[in-house]
Amino acid sequence: MRSGRSSVSEPAAAPEPAAARPESTRTGPGRLLVAVYGLFALSASARAAVQIATKFGHAPVAYLLSAFAAVVYIIATVTLTAGSPTARRIAVVSCSVEFAGVLAVGTWSLVDRATFPDATVWSGYGSGYGFVPLVLPVFGLLWLRYWSRRDRTGGTAESAVPADTETTSAGTPSAPA
Repeated sequence: MRSGRSSVSEPAAAPEPAAARPESTRTGPGRLLVAVYGLFALSASARAAVQIATKFGHAPVAYLLSAFAAVVYIIATVTLTAGSPTARRIAVVSCSVEFAGVLAVGTWSLVDRATFPDATVWSGYGSGYGFVPLVLPVFGLLWLRYWSRRDRTGGTAESAVPADTETTSAGTPSAPA
């Protein structure tokens, strides 16, 4: 017995317009950047918490600097994930503080080894972490610079490429000839 429904199928819904390009630093290469910052936020936080809780008197400066690094990584992770213009400005400050911190603490840890009987995330310019702490803020600042230029040029990826740069059919910059 039929349920009273019509056997004529309903017309298909109109196709949705193409999704707009996301306006966020967490897209494309930004995803990897956010993931690495998140990993460093987690590892630096855990390291600092264990060191401060178990042996703070042994190397208080080193452990407090690890905690400071953890806070910087957390701020960078959150602001890069948010991706709003205000968050990007905060991320620029965070990445800049991180870079200055890696350079300052890296130099300090090599000059005054007595102050750093245990390593921090940034000591030796991040040598204990494969120098990732040294290059990560550089990549972060470059990514944020790309977004800043993109915002100023009208919001398209193509307009963020300098006018004298040739592009491929996919709209990406080609190698110089």
